[in-house]
Amino acid sequence: MDRYRKQRARMIETQLMARGITDAGVLKAMENVPRHLFVDEGLIDQAYSDNPLPIGEKQTISQPYIVALMTQGLELNRKDRVLEIGTGSGYQAAILAQLVDRVFSIERIAALASRARKIFDQLNYYNVAIRVGDGSYGWKEEAPFDAIITTAAAPGVPKYLIEQLVVGGRLIVPVGGRDVQTLYKWTRLSENINDIKKEDLGGCRFVSLIGESGWKE
Repeated sequence: MDRYRKQRARMIETQLMARGITDAGVLKAMENVPRHLFVDEGLIDQAYSDNPLPIGEKQTISQPYIVALMTQGLELNRKDRVLEIGTGSGYQAAILAQLVDRVFSIERIAALASRARKIFDQLNYYNVAIRVGDGSYGWKEEAPFDAIITTAAAPGVPKYLIEQLVVGGRLIVPVGGRDVQTLYKWTRLSENINDIKKEDLGGCRFVSLIGESGWKE
């Protein structure tokens, strides 16, 4: 565990702080969460490297910098309710669980959702709820949300997710083609869902969001 703690400290210094991640809460969360538990056993030695890794089912765990960048962009407060689209191995949700009281995460692949739930229980992240389904619809029964994060790329901003934001809520989603996208932050400014502020957070590459407001299988 001491070896992994040192690896996390090095990750934070060389990959995050060196590239402009300044949010103290985000840095602390990434220091605390054992990323090596969220990667495949054969890739544990690469858990804290500066790149995404495969997690099975043609899905990936994002590189640490992208996780930190997206989380910092959400501008979270402890009382916020956050929705994540694309649970994957559960790492992003675990970071969110360190920062807010309630996290809701949707994963379309049941095997990944089950694996993530076991890790959450192992780490006592009982403030994370997981649902299996089409994340592009959001989670209407639990809406509205203060922040929504989409860890898969969409061809356009999913309208259901904007609708499920509170006024002042933030949505971060990669938008573009299936190979290369731009990471955008959208802030809902009023009850009118078309009244939104759009910010460009830079280029990125994510797996595709499959669903009604995403790509087809």
